[in-house]
Amino acid sequence: MTNDDPPATVGMALEEVDTPALLVDLDAFEYNLARMAAAAADGRVQLRPHAKTHKCAEIALQQMALGAVGVCCQKVSEAEALVDHGVSDVLVSNEIVDGHKLGRLVSLAARATIAVCVDDVGTVDRLNAIAAAHLAEIAVFVEIDVGGDRCGVDPGEPALRLAERIAGASNLRFRGLQAYQGRAQHIRAAVDREGAAGRAGAAVQRTLDLLNSHGLRCDTVTGGGTGTYALEIASGVYTELQAGSYIFMDVDYRANRTREGAEYSEFRQSLFVYTQVMSAPGRQYAIVDAGLKALAIDEGMPAVDGQPMVAYCRPSDEHGMLDVSGSPGVFRVGDKLKLIPGHCDPTVNLHDWFVAMRGGRVEALWPIVARGAGR
Repeated sequence: MTNDDPPATVGMALEEVDTPALLVDLDAFEYNLARMAAAAADGRVQLRPHAKTHKCAEIALQQMALGAVGVCCQKVSEAEALVDHGVSDVLVSNEIVDGHKLGRLVSLAARATIAVCVDDVGTVDRLNAIAAAHLAEIAVFVEIDVGGDRCGVDPGEPALRLAERIAGASNLRFRGLQAYQGRAQHIRAAVDREGAAGRAGAAVQRTLDLLNSHGLRCDTVTGGGTGTYALEIASGVYTELQAGSYIFMDVDYRANRTREGAEYSEFRQSLFVYTQVMSAPGRQYAIVDAGLKALAIDEGMPAVDGQPMVAYCRPSDEHGMLDVSGSPGVFRVGDKLKLIPGHCDPTVNLHDWFVAMRGGRVEALWPIVARGAGR
């Protein structure tokens, strides 16, 4: 088998799918797509889902068919893969500073609508020179730090100075503000999550007021995520949502809580890693064939679907251990089961294909065209 060989064929029963495999429950997936599209429409904001979640042109095109204006991603190579497969509007919601990468980004503008974020005046000047050499115009967002403590200039005056530099550049167009509060996505208590999102919105508003007072039009404020998207809509300052994980969900997002203390369950779990028991030596554990090369554990271990008393633990490269001490005898060698990833985005990046399932059968196979696109 090569990386071009999917682990299943259309029409195959679930039990026949090779392991480990990345499964998508189409009923849950389509529910999630429709729910977020409706929320954006009802809130009168645009939806620009984050493609770093799925890295798949087929999914991006489905999102756009339901009204998304385009997608965003983090790397030039991701944007290239998506554009190569028909995605027509991509925001690289990240800083790109290398001259070669900026040249690749500008070249994409001949084939699609392309935008990028900046937080450094030197990058603005470099990007403008490269765009001018290509006789191209690039839309640029000023990224402001709204509490994530990662990329972005401070709100207010620093953002104004950078926006003025972009507006004065010959081949750049100031498009708006990137204001993503990544930390807020995983704040467990609803009241604390609301507080973080509220502070982010206030920083955006303060910056907007300053830009307006200096005659700088800000068409778009883009940001937001699966954990806070409703708060960004309610803020009245965001015009575009970048939520991504809502299509799949994972263990980490489900650890968030509502104001009533209930599990965050607005979106359905649609992504699973399908795995097989390869050893069951009878010592209160079983071994499956999904380890670190099939699952990301940066946000915690996966959960065993439908088996709350069984814990996944001690992963190695090709093995994962199931602690079955609370459910002895539940698994035998050859049994297949579904794992709910701890973190969906990096788990997807470990696979070449989505196996899309409905009613226990494979309905479609979607290549993960931007898998490994990290430059």
